[in-house]
Amino acid sequence: MPRYVDHEERRGRLVDAVWTLAVRGGLEEVTLRRVAAEAGVSMGQVQHYYPSMQSLIGDALDRAVLAVNADIERAVREAGDAGPEAVLRACLRALVSPSDGTLRLLRFSLAAAGRAVSDPATCQVLAPGGDELLTFTAGLITAARRDRGRPPLQDERTEADICWSLATSLGVDVALGYRTHRSAGSTLDHHIDRLLGAG
Repeated sequence: MPRYVDHEERRGRLVDAVWTLAVRGGLEEVTLRRVAAEAGVSMGQVQHYYPSMQSLIGDALDRAVLAVNADIERAVREAGDAGPEAVLRACLRALVSPSDGTLRLLRFSLAAAGRAVSDPATCQVLAPGGDELLTFTAGLITAARRDRGRPPLQDERTEADICWSLATSLGVDVALGYRTHRSAGSTLDHHIDRLLGAG
């Protein structure tokens, strides 16, 4: 009977090795041979799934984006029915009070940042504010302001974009050790308080 091979698990293990190597020593440390050694597999297995470094790094970035977004979605679910303001704070705080996994992914994205000059897609993990997320966040801002008895703003989508830009920047500071997650969260809360209370 043929043995079942979980190809997704194997790809995930190889990508995890990329993240580990990049956080440890920068993207220059990521080679197919080192990825194989870190993952405990043969070079042939790495090349079977990823015929080039470009395809391996590209998949590592794509999966990093998905993992960060999953942390944001988890924060929204955990906030449950606590109201739009609580959900807004929870999903933004997913980047400034990150789990160990998100912290590592932010550090990986910083290690990859040098490639942004020639390949802007490389830093996509640092910009989680996609169209769907901005629309969702803008809706939270509108609903939270309504709950506070405040009128709608002229452009909630722009305000949502500013929120995510701030949260991402603060998350990077936490990942680099420039700020504690507590001080980053305090700065983010200050911005949200001003946003929701503005006339």
